[in-house]
Amino acid sequence: MSAQSQDTAVSTGRITRALIYLVLLLFTLFYLLPLYVMGVNSLKPLAEITGGNMMALPQIWTFDAWRSAWSTAQIGIEPTGLKPYFLNSILMVVPAVTISTIVGALNGYVLTKWRFRGDTWVFGLMLFSCFIPFQIVLIPMAMVLGKLGLAGSVPGLILVHVVYGIGFTTLYFRNYYAAFPTELVRAAQIDGAGFFRIFWRILLPVSGPIAVVSVIWQFTNIWNDFLFGASFGGTSQPMTVALNNLVQSSTGVKEYNVHFAGAILAALPTLLVYIVAGRYFVRGLMAGSVKG
Repeated sequence: MSAQSQDTAVSTGRITRALIYLVLLLFTLFYLLPLYVMGVNSLKPLAEITGGNMMALPQIWTFDAWRSAWSTAQIGIEPTGLKPYFLNSILMVVPAVTISTIVGALNGYVLTKWRFRGDTWVFGLMLFSCFIPFQIVLIPMAMVLGKLGLAGSVPGLILVHVVYGIGFTTLYFRNYYAAFPTELVRAAQIDGAGFFRIFWRILLPVSGPIAVVSVIWQFTNIWNDFLFGASFGGTSQPMTVALNNLVQSSTGVKEYNVHFAGAILAALPTLLVYIVAGRYFVRGLMAGSVKG
């Protein structure tokens, strides 16, 4: 290839790369536009929002809407703000994510390293549970929670999300552990290691990438869930239900700045999780996709 052809190819490559970056930048700006609108309008007085031009930066910067959304806004019939419901979501999400991840890891360990007759059918049924719509399990789950005395409570919501999430976490860990050498497990058995010792000393230390995937997936789904919270929350409703009640409870003048601040508060935990650990999500999924 001549020097002129090489220069032409390099120039064409640079132009193509610049066009690709430009298109990606436009898509990024379009994707971030709603967040920008919510952010700038949550920092404006209500009079400035109703005056028009929601895209403009605030003329008067104020955090009154954030304080109101957090502690004094009308949620249903009580002016409690989102604070108690935020705490309900934390008390629900942390145990549910932890339990479902641990159980999924144990299931994946058993289904790959302690095979038994019918294990493929068991995994198939657990995999099938991932595709069951939320609406189908509402009545059976309500009956179970009623019999256990957990209806309308945070422990009841934890149970619901653990049961619904086990299928996903089992799928993740099973595929990840399938690529792990079974010979190491057999060697540990010969050395006298038992079921839990092998899991604790051999499998668990290398499970970091897939554990991050499981935590991010479960945290996002549980935190953003509305249907289960509205159906089984009772007086222990999570953040998403409270946010809906915040918007629906407003009478007279709609406090859009408070609504925007509340929406950002509700989305902030999942946003932080993806910012901190999002880069490990795809890495963890790919880690168990190829055996060998």
